[in-house]
Amino acid sequence: MVQKIWLISLFLLTACGIQITAEPTELPPVESTAATEPATVESMPLTKIRLPMGYIPDPQYAPFYVAVDRGYYAEAGLELEFDYSFETDGVALVGANELPFAIVSGEQAILARAQGVPVVYILEWFQKFPIAIVSKASANITTPQDLIGRSVGLPFFFGASYVGYVGLLSANGIAQDQVNATEIGFTQVESLLADQVEAVVGYANNEPVQLQTRGEAINVLYVSDYVDLVANGIITNETTIAENPDLVQRFVDATLRGLADTLADPAAAYAISKKYVDGLDDSRLNVLEASLPLWQTSQLGFVDAAAWGNTQQALLDAKLLDAPLADLEAGFTNQFIDN
Repeated sequence: MVQKIWLISLFLLTACGIQITAEPTELPPVESTAATEPATVESMPLTKIRLPMGYIPDPQYAPFYVAVDRGYYAEAGLELEFDYSFETDGVALVGANELPFAIVSGEQAILARAQGVPVVYILEWFQKFPIAIVSKASANITTPQDLIGRSVGLPFFFGASYVGYVGLLSANGIAQDQVNATEIGFTQVESLLADQVEAVVGYANNEPVQLQTRGEAINVLYVSDYVDLVANGIITNETTIAENPDLVQRFVDATLRGLADTLADPAAAYAISKKYVDGLDDSRLNVLEASLPLWQTSQLGFVDAAAWGNTQQALLDAKLLDAPLADLEAGFTNQFIDN
């Protein structure tokens, strides 16, 4: 049976008070896929857009803050309202055409389509699926095959962490019953340090860095090193694409400009984030820096069809999806990226 849609995203872990730190990452220059000169909409009143974010104000949203602060959305005729309400179900609201856009993890878009919800994934923000399996170095888990017979703690048996975990096992020919997986909630760091499990599943820019900061020698298996899955991005719906494609194009272009600027100058993007995140100090600059490699790609926002198929297969293997979607490719488009 198709499971209830769960909006468990990259940002939910930090909602539990987890701090993310990482060493600064040097990235190559990025060319924006958005037009360098946005369309002029001076004669148009600003269209207000409420955007469900999935988490509280955070520097990981720097691309959106930059796009607002530098006037990219305004130049596109848009006025953004960030919706940080935890109970907001972006998939349902966008699917019902009550809102035009939401930030959603890729597997949730597929699950929604399986339930007949007409959402369409239009921009892949995180180009690398941000889930990883972390273990103490002393456990000597250096390959996926080393997980066989080991105890692994997952937050829950649903959501991005579970999908990434199953995807990694399947990509390496490992059956789920060959690993002793248990639910531990959002206690990955504590559970691993206390040796309650031999490995934990978490976010690539979160638990590994926390453990290293505490001086723990670790090994990390990154899901993205073994299988390409669709991560966090932007969804709209079929009606909006059919009836107002210009709105979608303007939103995508402005968002990509903010993303490109953030990758090119993270320090400036972080300074802008301080205007949108109350009480933000320099101690969380590494939150942004740790995320940059997950966003980096030669064509910002592009959705890979193969990754979409891989994500569907992971959902099937996880038994979160009954059968392949007949219209899988209708659930995503690059038409607003290629323009």
